[in-house]
Amino acid sequence: QLQLVESGGGLVQPGGSLRLSCAASGFTLDYSAIGWFRQAPGKEREGVSCISSSGSSTNYADSVKGRFTISRDNAKNTVYLQMNSLKAEDTAVYYCAARPFRSWCGSSWYTRVSYDYWGQGTQVTVSS
Repeated sequence: QLQLVESGGGLVQPGGSLRLSCAASGFTLDYSAIGWFRQAPGKEREGVSCISSSGSSTNYADSVKGRFTISRDNAKNTVYLQMNSLKAEDTAVYYCAARPFRSWCGSSWYTRVSYDYWGQGTQVTVSS
């Protein structure tokens, strides 16, 4: 059974850092672009970042450029989202999503319909 599991969320002060992980089971991520999304209360789910299957290409939302870094370790079947200089507005549930057998993120990487599988999400709260 194909499954994505996020971890690493929590409560952090403004300016702090967290690293989220997205671990896959039931399939290999080697040939899949992976995206990170987030959803704040009362808001639409928005694309945060995407990484190609090889890790050679990445995309970021303007709101996180320069603060977040997406990476992957295919040997561990895991994708990461390093989040630095966190702000209160980064508070949300963060989800990872997979595009099996599609190696590139594409121009629509930030749209939900571009992904076939989703994790259950991990809560990130930025507050003093």
